[in-house]
Amino acid sequence: MQNKTVLISGAGVAGITLAYWLRRHGFTPTVVERAAGIRDGGYKIDIRGAALDVVERMGLLDQIRERATGVRAGTVIDSAGRRVASMDGDTFGGRAHGDAEILRGDLHRLLFDATDSVEYLWGDSIAELEAATGEVTFASGVTRTFDLIVGADGLHSATRTKAFPGNHVRDLGYRVSISSVPNHLGLDREELTYVSPHRTVLVCSTAQDTAAKAMFLFADDGPVPSDGRQYLADRYRDEGWEVPTLLDNLGDDFYLDSLSQVHMEQWSTGRVALVGDAAYCASVASGQGTSLALVGAYVLAGELAAADHHEQGFANYESAMREFVTANQKLGPANIKRMVLASKAQVRLSMIFLSLLSKLPGKDRLMAKAIEPIHRAANVITLKDYPVRSFPA
Repeated sequence: MQNKTVLISGAGVAGITLAYWLRRHGFTPTVVERAAGIRDGGYKIDIRGAALDVVERMGLLDQIRERATGVRAGTVIDSAGRRVASMDGDTFGGRAHGDAEILRGDLHRLLFDATDSVEYLWGDSIAELEAATGEVTFASGVTRTFDLIVGADGLHSATRTKAFPGNHVRDLGYRVSISSVPNHLGLDREELTYVSPHRTVLVCSTAQDTAAKAMFLFADDGPVPSDGRQYLADRYRDEGWEVPTLLDNLGDDFYLDSLSQVHMEQWSTGRVALVGDAAYCASVASGQGTSLALVGAYVLAGELAAADHHEQGFANYESAMREFVTANQKLGPANIKRMVLASKAQVRLSMIFLSLLSKLPGKDRLMAKAIEPIHRAANVITLKDYPVRSFPA
């Protein structure tokens, strides 16, 4: 499996990480990305468990820690703007055991800078592909043939749609929206969470960004419309606190999508495979999407390098990843029900509980127990040591 050409669709965390490791194993990866360049922006993300080992093996862990969000505190706000409960940032964000938190755009940039010898095709995408032969026609009209094709193009993967018949996306019945907003609240490395029935808003300031980021999580199972800003405003109409001001100041990086998961019986067919959200999206609510992407890319590249032929490599990748994926996908549906509460009674009880918890002397121990399922899932897999070439990626 040496010196094979591999087309990777998508320059997100999974795609860039896969390109890095394939190059280290002697493959020749090409990354095609619809966007004009590396995607900046996005909310803060966590790197946990086995994923920390991946970035450490890439030599990036120290740089990631240098660019950490530095969030110092998390606070729950009621409809009147009163601070119901506050905790330190790591406890509030469920971080322990050396977890790293970084803005998604910053992670994209670090990964990309580590792949300076990889070919990138910006502003293009796959229009047609042949899974049996590896022939690809790009939207630009160019036709090329690759030994392998990997879809790393997210929840709405066009590669998955072309190569794997059927609908593999499960809508969890919630929507998520993320946007930059002015830091009109004067937050200094702090995250505020506003909770009302069926709707949650998070606003965060980090050490790496002079503006703030807002995330909206809300219950809805209808179609996601093209006019996302108006749709979001309609869903949060008459909300209290600073919600109207946030809605009036959404940035150019506005994002809206369903909160969904991808479930598939297999992640490869012919010469095509899937990795990251395209194969096994666990949703924002799992807190493990980035870690799944990092680990999945590492394992896929390593198993291809270790195999005599791509069918064996794909099969070994699926075998190595399946338990890890299953454990982390289970987190999503349970977590979102705690993040978006279903009634006024639940909100009231939650406020009372958090207020009491924040005053208890053993709150850190209680919170550590509450977040332990995430860390168990983050460490389900034991990474193999795949031999790599000595030249840099």
